[in-house]
Amino acid sequence: MKQSEIKELSTSDIAAKIAEEQTALTKIKMGHKVSPIENPLKIRIARRTVARLKTELKQRQLAEAKK
Repeated sequence: MKQSEIKELSTSDIAAKIAEEQTALTKIKMGHKVSPIENPLKIRIARRTVARLKTELKQRQLAEAKK
């Protein structure tokens, strides 16, 4: 998910997407431990997506606090 797509989401959508992506990341990691996945870069991509979502959520929370 690109940063421009994340900025278009509402705050509640971002929070929901974080939970969804973290669950997916956990499943990918567990699957990789059981048997190696075909493309291990999926783990990195999922982890970075979660980080982007959390960053955007934190920026919005700080903007709200300043108001």
